[in-house]
Amino acid sequence: MSRTPSLRVAVLGAGTVGWPVIRAFLERPEKLAPFDGVPLTLAGVADTFMDRVIARGVPAAIVTDAPAHLVADPDVDVVVELMGGVEPARTLIAAALGAGKRVVTANKHVVAHHGAALEATAREHGGTFRFEAAVGGGIPILGPLAADLAANEVHQVRGIVNGTTNFILTSMREQGSAYADALAEAQSRGYAEANPRGDVEGDDAVNKVVILARLAFGAWLAPVDVRTAPPTLRGVGRPGVTGVTADEVAAAGALGLALKLIALAEIGADGRPAASVLPSAVERDSPLGRTDWVLNRIEVMADPVGTVAFTGPGAGGDATSSAVLGDLVTLARGGGSTWAGLAPASEASPGTDGADPLAVPRAWFAFVPGVVPEQVDLGPEAAVAAVQGGTAVRTGTLSLEQVRTALLTVAADGMDVTLYPVVE
Repeated sequence: MSRTPSLRVAVLGAGTVGWPVIRAFLERPEKLAPFDGVPLTLAGVADTFMDRVIARGVPAAIVTDAPAHLVADPDVDVVVELMGGVEPARTLIAAALGAGKRVVTANKHVVAHHGAALEATAREHGGTFRFEAAVGGGIPILGPLAADLAANEVHQVRGIVNGTTNFILTSMREQGSAYADALAEAQSRGYAEANPRGDVEGDDAVNKVVILARLAFGAWLAPVDVRTAPPTLRGVGRPGVTGVTADEVAAAGALGLALKLIALAEIGADGRPAASVLPSAVERDSPLGRTDWVLNRIEVMADPVGTVAFTGPGAGGDATSSAVLGDLVTLARGGGSTWAGLAPASEASPGTDGADPLAVPRAWFAFVPGVVPEQVDLGPEAAVAAVQGGTAVRTGTLSLEQVRTALLTVAADGMDVTLYPVVE
């Protein structure tokens, strides 16, 4: 019995993620021919370094340095965009979806910043858009969120979604390193780029939490509205993990806490989704607190299921290519877009969502230099500990203004202290 015609796949980009995908076609084609679907065949590869691609075993006849030609080719059924960057990736994805093609990407920036428009294009023209690899690397989170948990009411999605910053904070805790030294170690190991700003300032995690929020709450949030800088006694701190100090990490440990960069999306008090990416304190012996080094962990709180968690490698070419290949097999089995059967999403205009995830009372952690525990009065629920150079403080449930008022009474004139939300 003959099989139905295959889906012809073009891969744009043969780099860190693209090459493992291409290699699967060359070395494990049987894995790309599901019993309950149609086979996938490699129809084209676009890469600037054509000779290198050909030297690695890709037939020269299907290699090009013109990705737009593959997108426009009527014989190409599936476009896999793994070039990275914003342009021409966004334009190529939009063109393929506008032509009614199936598109797979790992490009978290394009999905987060242009997801609303791309979703609308796909729905209007019958295109299929899959982007499991855009969040969590090899962790299968988007599919379960959109499909398996679709009958649940999701209240909150949170987690550690950036391995670089998790490595830095773990190194600071385990080795007593200063931030700059931990960052240098992450760069030497290949976990951080030469310009690490996208990771350490939280932009990478912002892209991921925007995508999670779309599938959890049905809205594309504006990335610019996702808070990345923690509050301080007198204002706002530095973005991402760039302001975390070795003294703060040690002080957190004295109270049984660990500092982690936590991406969080939830329904606010006004019924609208809110999101943040903030250095936060978690219980050291909690699942998030035990997620160290480059591992990622994403937790979904929903009704009736309760809490569901996903843990695994969140970055790297092999892990990310696993998610891309999973999307391809889903297409071969007749699957649709990553949003599955969810309704079309709404879109928040930048600066108009108005939701502040820190507006509700919560527990806070702070390291207050030059102050002894006896000076700090934050109520019976607070925990304080004397540490080198000052006092470690964990408050009970307080508003931001309440904790500021209490600590300003003991802080030295002009002293500013970062206030880290406690994620419980």
